[in-house]
Amino acid sequence: MALDAASLAGLLADEHRRRAFAAVELDARTMVAVAERAGLTQPQAAKALGRLVELGLIVSDQDGLVVDVAAMQAAARTALQRPPSVEHAHAPVEQQKVLNAFVQDGRLTSIPTSASKRSVVLDWLAQQFEPGTRYSEAMVNLVLGRSHPDTAALRRYLVDDGFLARESGIYWRSGGTVEG
Repeated sequence: MALDAASLAGLLADEHRRRAFAAVELDARTMVAVAERAGLTQPQAAKALGRLVELGLIVSDQDGLVVDVAAMQAAARTALQRPPSVEHAHAPVEQQKVLNAFVQDGRLTSIPTSASKRSVVLDWLAQQFEPGTRYSEAMVNLVLGRSHPDTAALRRYLVDDGFLARESGIYWRSGGTVEG
């Protein structure tokens, strides 16, 4: 069974298992040495080690008990991977890749420096504005502020790249994809 981050956290939430794990990490290679170093009775050490071995955090090699670092690293990598996003499932595959990289839970995590990626993100932002509706700068800031705190930069990019038009402090959508 592959060790996952939740199992790892659960294993180490128990004080006896955590102490047994630390003892092994500090070179205790036998159950007796673990009990001694961890300040546990031998039955406590045996029970804690049994669970750690069962779930694959501790393994036995030619030198005795050792921490399976590779299993811990694999659990960490798996935990850090984002689940496939359905947030942008409607977009073409190439746009999905960009949006998944820069938009999480409806928020822009950063503004892309690449013009082509920024264009995809700006198109996504432009879709928050209704075609034919006029917006004050304050309203544009409110709409953009739901996605990212740098509303001035986003406004400038949207206007410069033709997604929004501006005249006398009034903005309207002038480009971008229209979902229908």
